[in-house]
Amino acid sequence: MTNEELRATVLAALRRIAPEVNAAELQPGLPLRDQADLDSMDFLNFLMELHRVLGVDVPEKDYTQVATLDGLEAYLRLRVSTPAAESAANQ
Repeated sequence: MTNEELRATVLAALRRIAPEVNAAELQPGLPLRDQADLDSMDFLNFLMELHRVLGVDVPEKDYTQVATLDGLEAYLRLRVSTPAAESAANQ
């Protein structure tokens, strides 16, 4: 999965949880929850959607690593490189 495909997948998952978010206005280094106005349940649903699409679990202890768009993409990039995860992303 390329970086562009990963970003598109992340943004598509975000739009399913928060359709009002304008992806073009997101700042990659700022907290995603603040920018997208996600409460804790929305954020959990977002991570669950990413798990559904990419097959990647994000345990609560790692939430600080995925707080920003850049951090989330870096975290996912390390975990999506397996063939099983790529297969799940294509479903």
